[in-house]
Amino acid sequence: MPPQASSSSLYIGLMSGTSLDGADGVLAAFPADYRGGPIETLASAYIAFPPELRRDMLALQAAGNDEIHREALLANTLASHYAACVVSLLTQAGVAPRQVAAIGVHGQTIRHRPELGYTRQTNNPALLAELTGIDVVADFRSRDIAAGGQGAPLVPAFHQAVFAAADTVRVVANIGGISNISVLPPRSGDANPVMPSAPGTPGIIGFDTGPGNVLMDAWIGLHQGLAYDSNGDWASSGRVLPTLLDALRDEAFFSLVPPKSTGRDLFHLEWLRQKLAAAEMTGTTPPPQDVQATLASFTATTLADAIASHAPGAAAVYICGGGACNAHLLLQLQSALAQHHMHIAVDSTAALGMPPNHVEALAFAWLAQRFCLRQPGNLPAVTGARGDRILGALYPA
Repeated sequence: MPPQASSSSLYIGLMSGTSLDGADGVLAAFPADYRGGPIETLASAYIAFPPELRRDMLALQAAGNDEIHREALLANTLASHYAACVVSLLTQAGVAPRQVAAIGVHGQTIRHRPELGYTRQTNNPALLAELTGIDVVADFRSRDIAAGGQGAPLVPAFHQAVFAAADTVRVVANIGGISNISVLPPRSGDANPVMPSAPGTPGIIGFDTGPGNVLMDAWIGLHQGLAYDSNGDWASSGRVLPTLLDALRDEAFFSLVPPKSTGRDLFHLEWLRQKLAAAEMTGTTPPPQDVQATLASFTATTLADAIASHAPGAAAVYICGGGACNAHLLLQLQSALAQHHMHIAVDSTAALGMPPNHVEALAFAWLAQRFCLRQPGNLPAVTGARGDRILGALYPA
């Protein structure tokens, strides 16, 4: 039987993204009649992944021996880290597990091939339910893909619910490992534009724009042994290599018309090496900081291209995800938008009242609530699915 909507308004959202750095969690309180707008966050937590877990997750991004066994063990380990995040949230807020309606958890993407009809997010939601004593809603992408969609991005509907303005177009750009944008039309009256009464939600646009931090993280990891380029300091010490930038942008993905999504299946270190060779730079060995500077410009220019093409009238761009902490990258984005004659503000979602590192976790708390209320969580205009679908699968405590 389908789950019944809980009388509780408390939901937990958990997100670990393409950057493979750790799990973000939030405990959120939703009003019983929630129809969009701010969501109260009662607690937040971050659980960093140990280097060996990150290494094992990265290894599963490519084909290898004994994958089924290795993934199963990794899923169990991942569930234990998710459970630790949940315990931290409950402890901070003084909330008992029975008071939480459900946990919404994305899992860790290791394959995303919607063109072949599948996606794979490593996770063990049954174990997470056992460890926490809370219902778990997981596997949000598969239902949309089954309906012919991309299964991603799923956050534009949430962005519209919480960030849309009354009289202006806003863009929300999530810069995680992969970047995606949501183009948010003005909110009409008091109606929540993602409720089932407004199927298709004309005007909302969302899609993956290309790499966010994934290539920059890989390059600095290769050359300096660091997980990421703090504040973009290393990139800012180099110079952009125009020939390499042109080679990076010469990728078929960027000419595809949305709906579209991507991930590490396309953008990875070997892809970068091939582009270096195409730019005839393998023999000249450019300074690694120049390659890093070019990768930052690559992320910024592809984002700006997407915004200029699909949101030319936007009043502002708000950034969430790890990229919001990279001052050099945000300056590059501002400059790239100016090249399109878009002299608009670039700010983090903190300016709208939501810390940038909370946005995606809150989105999965929101998706869990949608599931429990038997309401759609996707936007067919964004993902390309044949219609509205209830997303997720329930693992009762």
